[in-house]
Amino acid sequence: MSDRPRLLPLLGATRHGSRDAMTCLYRCGNACDHPVPNASDNPYFGDLVDAEVSRRGVVRAGAVGALVLGFGGSVAGALAGAAPAAAAPAAPAVPGAGEAAAPQGGVGSGALTFKPIPPNKLDTLVVPNGYDHAVVIKWGDPVVQGAPEFDLHGQTAAAQAQQFGYNNDFVGVLPIDRKRALLVVNHEYTNEDLMFPGFTSQDALSVEQLRVAMAAHGMSVVELERVESTGQWRPVKHGRRYNRRVTALATKFELTGPAAGSAWLRTAADPKGRTVIGTLNNCAGGVTPWGTVLSGEENFNQYFVGGDGAPAELKPKLARYGIPTDSRYPSGSRKWERADERFDLAKHPNEVHRFGWIVEIDPFDPDSKPRKHTALGRFKHEGANVIVAKDGRVVAYMGDDERFDYLYKFVSDKKFLPGSSSVARRHNLTLLESGTLYVAALAGNSAAEIDGTGKLPADGAFDGRGRWIKLVSGNRSYVDGMTAADVLTFTRLAADKVGATKMDRPEDVEPSLLTGKVYVALTNNTDRGKAGKAAADEANPRNLNKHGQILELVEDRDDNTAESFAWSLPIVCGDPADASTHFAGYDKTKVSPISCPDNVAFDATGNLWISTDGNALGSNDGLFATALEGPERGHLKQFLTVPYGAETCGPFITNDNRSVFIAVQHPGEITGASVENPASTWPDGDFAKPGVVVTWRLDGGPIGS
Repeated sequence: MSDRPRLLPLLGATRHGSRDAMTCLYRCGNACDHPVPNASDNPYFGDLVDAEVSRRGVVRAGAVGALVLGFGGSVAGALAGAAPAAAAPAAPAVPGAGEAAAPQGGVGSGALTFKPIPPNKLDTLVVPNGYDHAVVIKWGDPVVQGAPEFDLHGQTAAAQAQQFGYNNDFVGVLPIDRKRALLVVNHEYTNEDLMFPGFTSQDALSVEQLRVAMAAHGMSVVELERVESTGQWRPVKHGRRYNRRVTALATKFELTGPAAGSAWLRTAADPKGRTVIGTLNNCAGGVTPWGTVLSGEENFNQYFVGGDGAPAELKPKLARYGIPTDSRYPSGSRKWERADERFDLAKHPNEVHRFGWIVEIDPFDPDSKPRKHTALGRFKHEGANVIVAKDGRVVAYMGDDERFDYLYKFVSDKKFLPGSSSVARRHNLTLLESGTLYVAALAGNSAAEIDGTGKLPADGAFDGRGRWIKLVSGNRSYVDGMTAADVLTFTRLAADKVGATKMDRPEDVEPSLLTGKVYVALTNNTDRGKAGKAAADEANPRNLNKHGQILELVEDRDDNTAESFAWSLPIVCGDPADASTHFAGYDKTKVSPISCPDNVAFDATGNLWISTDGNALGSNDGLFATALEGPERGHLKQFLTVPYGAETCGPFITNDNRSVFIAVQHPGEITGASVENPASTWPDGDFAKPGVVVTWRLDGGPIGS
């Protein structure tokens, strides 16, 4: 046991807002300690001219509450059918790819009748009465056939590369048939304090321990089977032909699109600039209509050191991506260069440009090489979610998860080819390789009335118009002084130049497959309105924004390829008793308090499900649901809470509306905690282990009702 003095576990740290300081250290490299990367002087939201824009261990509810999760998620409905059980991994018949543009309807009435659970700080999952839950898989469990059992005191990189990784985030579930499915999970980051007994510092870690951490990043593909005829799922024990680990340590990725092979992406180890080793800090993602999974590389900056030794002409670009250039080891550095020198920018300045992309993986082909799509731009991707537009092209929506950064969309050049033939599959796998990338600018209908307090304008709504500004199309740049490769590699700088609207940490951005409307989780921004920072505007209506909001975007003509849209804020988060909160006009005495929305998903009837990260109201994070249409719009209800110190990630609701999956990320991640002195003992009662949970109704009925 380490003799390093440890603080008593305390929830929160003022300097870091609602997150604990330990989470800030490991998840984003203490981003709050560094200057806001966006130092552009883009016009504030209220300065944009609207006229111009308008032209173009479960606790049951008897004691506290209860949980539910399911088999569908934001775009799982695009996979409404089933793949033949004998589909060959090299050319699978993808489950219903292209056979349905929206989730199957008629699975329950859509009424959210469960009794909301109250806020709490318990070290367990809390779910509604009538539901049960089970841990599907957790850190260290075997993934690849023949993987060794987890050994806390004997961890090796070789073993971890075969086991379930750390800090699961995105969850996707793709059906094989009615009894089997593939679980695809991101492993965003590691916390060495809570992984290695006797941890004292990053510098004290052995090279092998650093390699263990690298192997614990990435993604996992795990074949599941349904438990009898219930909504419960578990890993298969035999076969596992689809099972796979993708790691930051050794997995090779192919670069695609206009920036692939450009000078910015070439390194000494890869002079052609087309093959990258590993993926980093994978946050959210999405399931495509053709049966692949997209994953967003987010806070990749924290893995690199030596910014002070990078070429002078590169330093402003590094700074815009959150990489300090005035010191070798900025706050939060992971010191990975001790295990692999490519993470030293003084030696390999272009290596960092090979991260920050949208990754695509084909879970039905375990031998396929994952790809990084440069056509979708490079920034701190929360994720990407795809919808097929009216004309057959596909549209991917994305957020850049940083204070004062931007909202993006990509429209493909090629059209989606329906069906599950090998021809359709080969074609659809190329859809994200070429197209047009846009960034959003928004203006409000009542800009002059926004005072930063969250008070509604006289028209009773935060709403307005917006336009998509074209950045690049194929090899043609629309940004003065930048080539297409420049725009795609340094997308933040391109968006600065064209005057995009600074948002309050745009995280998950998902279109509803039932309505085509797009929903954006704007998590928070406690720097909004501070001296020298952008003031409140109608889309970000509160200064010192602790709780965040949900943005609803309706494309003109209901066409997801349109270049203009209407927008509104149906939910302005916080305590319903606070006058600055808003729930689409619903009676606020009947809604649950919510803080820091992070990921969103839809059930089969179109209800919006929201998970939270960093609850600033003092309760554990949780999962919430609300109707989006009709008289119940805005009636937000808390469905579950996760254990102490954890974040709710995912979520994913299955097509049949019978199962809800979530990822419990960083349980017990509280300052002063360690393996020997855990702040959480979820799920096994010994030390904290991130894991994936499935929840279902005991009577087999649809979730939420």
